[in-house]
Amino acid sequence: MSPRSVPSKGVGGSQVGGGGRLLSRRLLARHPLARFLLRRTATAVLLALGVTLVTFVLTNLVPGDPAAANLGQRAIGDPAIVAQWRHENGLDKPLPVQYVTYLGNLLHGDLGESQQSHQSVWTDLSTAVPATLELAGTAIVISVIVGVAFGVVAALRRDRFTDQLLRVVSLLGVSVPTFWLALLAFYVFFYRLGIAPGSGRISPDLTAPPHVTGLYTVDAALAGQWDVFSSALGHLMLPTLVLAAYTIGLLTRFTRSAVLEVLSQDYVRSARAKGLPARVVLFRYTLRAALVPIITVAGLAFGSLLSGTVLVESIFAWPGIGQYAYKSATNLDLPAVMGVGLVVGAIYVIVNLVVDVLYGVIDPRVRVT
Repeated sequence: MSPRSVPSKGVGGSQVGGGGRLLSRRLLARHPLARFLLRRTATAVLLALGVTLVTFVLTNLVPGDPAAANLGQRAIGDPAIVAQWRHENGLDKPLPVQYVTYLGNLLHGDLGESQQSHQSVWTDLSTAVPATLELAGTAIVISVIVGVAFGVVAALRRDRFTDQLLRVVSLLGVSVPTFWLALLAFYVFFYRLGIAPGSGRISPDLTAPPHVTGLYTVDAALAGQWDVFSSALGHLMLPTLVLAAYTIGLLTRFTRSAVLEVLSQDYVRSARAKGLPARVVLFRYTLRAALVPIITVAGLAFGSLLSGTVLVESIFAWPGIGQYAYKSATNLDLPAVMGVGLVVGAIYVIVNLVVDVLYGVIDPRVRVT
């Protein structure tokens, strides 16, 4: 056999590699949704990295001395004790070195040790974050169901009594301050009428269900502890409805505007002219086209619910991330503050990623942008 007929391994390997890359490009070209998801996932990873940088920088720009906040009056007067404390917590190193160390610890799932509870920040957040997610998650589900339903009804009954009534209700929802509504609801339904349970997540005479998800209602149902489930559900309802009031009003007004805009489109008029049932026109043509902006508002509303739970959790003594963040900030507990900022930022990134994915599922035009 001549030397020309002997294939080169390097050339063959490059051909295989090039063929693999070409095949991948063809698959992505045939599946625009997959390409869209990969692009959005890569953006989410970069955003998560940016969240770590912003959280670290802003936390270290907070005025105050962590040593003075965590050491006693006698200890703070001894420079040797202060220097040792700073060395143990890595605060004597330059900020770039501290940030690199922080990223390395994050890759190993280490958020540091809380200076107020003297245990892992991850351990503290594993209890606080599910409590807030249970509260905010239930509120956003109720808000989307009720708000979208109210908005659709108001749009279909435009300028009639039902529309006027729902617009007044939505205006009250977005106008009343959440903390004032929480105080009023707690005073009226618990203190005066006694029809709502008190503060906390469950009754004091009950023990928490076995930890599986951290959501008391879910964990109690999984364990078959229905007395704990009913207690957790009862304690959850009042703060959830208080949080959902603003979001329901917001989604009602926005859904009404979005549906009215879609109803004026030519393809909706054509669907009606063809004699399609009103239900088909509403769900297949109108509501689907209006869902993209509604999902955007719902995603932003969920983020505002997470940030707005601080006062509500304080009023209802809900041991969530809001109370934990407040105590960490007042004590200048930097690892805990950075942990809270990182978790909230990660939740925002995940919510935005889910919203982007829903965009691509609902509207195929988004996949090619």
